[in-house]
Amino acid sequence: MWAYSLRDRITGFGPVDRGSNPRRLVRKREVIKIKLGTKKYLTASSILIGTCIGAGVLGIPFVAAQSGFLVTLLYIFFVGGIIFFVNLFLGEVILRTKGDHQLIGYAKKYLGKDWKHIMEFAVIFQVYAALIAYMIGVGRSLSFLFFGNFAYELVFGIFFGLVMAGLLKGGISSLKKFEKLGVLIIISLLVFIFAWFVKDVSFYNLQGINFQHIFLPFGVVLFALMSFHAVPEVKLVLKRHEHLFRKVLITGTVVSIIFYSLFTFVVVGSMGSETPEVATLALGSIFVVLGIFTMFTSFLSNGNALRENFQFDERFNKFWSWVFASLVPVGLFVLVELTDFFSFTRILGLGGVVSGGIIALLILKMIRKAKIKGNRKPEYVTNANWWVLGTLAVIFLFGVLRELVI
Repeated sequence: MWAYSLRDRITGFGPVDRGSNPRRLVRKREVIKIKLGTKKYLTASSILIGTCIGAGVLGIPFVAAQSGFLVTLLYIFFVGGIIFFVNLFLGEVILRTKGDHQLIGYAKKYLGKDWKHIMEFAVIFQVYAALIAYMIGVGRSLSFLFFGNFAYELVFGIFFGLVMAGLLKGGISSLKKFEKLGVLIIISLLVFIFAWFVKDVSFYNLQGINFQHIFLPFGVVLFALMSFHAVPEVKLVLKRHEHLFRKVLITGTVVSIIFYSLFTFVVVGSMGSETPEVATLALGSIFVVLGIFTMFTSFLSNGNALRENFQFDERFNKFWSWVFASLVPVGLFVLVELTDFFSFTRILGLGGVVSGGIIALLILKMIRKAKIKGNRKPEYVTNANWWVLGTLAVIFLFGVLRELVI
């Protein structure tokens, strides 16, 4: 006798033969559940990694050549650790909250309308800065790849922005579809690059320290590793598998730190002080292709997060959310290119330290409120004591003030 229950329809296991072995059916369900959890874990990790590994590929080697490889390596590990702790706090805020929100929505819920407006500014400024940086980077890369110069940077940047605007129409489905493939290609290219170019590394290029530029890498590294916008996306992907949340955050952080460390080691070790501002142009076409893929994955993740910010938290309809998240950045890119006011690394520094610092400070403020006002039991709990939160807050506040003053 066959029975097709509502639970079977929801879980997708299909009809159950009442006369079949119950233990075998339980094992089958467990195997399918594990496979689905693994798939979601890989997808969520790819989104986080794809967000982290972006324009930093272009900017980190340059600031490392200016300040010293060892100094920048220290920043990568130090800032990576800080970002990990803040992401852990944000993850707990998300897991304590019923419903789907983005950063602006969580700020409104736990901090009120006034703080929500500050989060709005920080989120929109940071993502727009990121998307503009990606269009500059890809525009230069494609122009260099096809013509050997930067004469067509504007045209290729606009082209890239419009292509990404088309992909952003697909929302979270496009993110799930393309992010895993993009991250797989990025890691494969890094392995090839490291194996092929490590013989050209000169340890002389890695030894120097320039104390005059000792703080230069902070903003660029923070921008590169900052992945706050991806954390709510992780929650959307991991629905009914939220127990994997912390594991995803660990994986994304570790892989991103290793990637930037190895890539900077190869580029600076090979080029030394000759490393250009767009570092992927230093060592040939394979580096250019790597840079394009890293910015592709980051653009898709950041753009989708901004689109959902407008849609979920600002209550725009789908069309206008898409316009403000995809077409407006293209217009701003054209304006930046025509005025030539900001350099590439300056955009990274401002977007990373100013907006990233503000967002981080608000997350540190939210975690205390969420532990009291949250309406859901989280899958993990952090030790958010005042000493930890105060130390992190001082670090981000210092970075914001220094970037604004200088």
